[in-house]
Amino acid sequence: VQLQASGGGLVQAGGSLRLSCAASGLTFRSYTIGWFRQAPGKEREFVAAFRWSGGIAYYSFSVKGRFTISRDNAKNAVYLQMNSLKPEDTAVYYCAAGRPITSATMTPNLYGHWGQGTQVTVSS
Repeated sequence: VQLQASGGGLVQAGGSLRLSCAASGLTFRSYTIGWFRQAPGKEREFVAAFRWSGGIAYYSFSVKGRFTISRDNAKNAVYLQMNSLKPEDTAVYYCAAGRPITSATMTPNLYGHWGQGTQVTVSS
């Protein structure tokens, strides 16, 4: 199983980026796919997730209204569209696949498969 996150980069505050997460050896429709991020010196935190069964998206309070998670069934891929980026969004972003219960969607250690991370840097 391999998850590949891509699309990070350097952007000015107020700009946009779209992250992609593709998988091999794993079919996304059987999992909840989450995006997490980790800034230097901070713990990994939940950003967004998409629960395939039911087609439900979840967002952290800090990104709700700015970020949108979406899927492409044909490509077995998940995307994170990030708009109105802020310097505090700077972090390494990871995609992960797991089967957490609904109430634990935001818990990183309930995701068993992780990608390598992609750096997002937002300058002020």
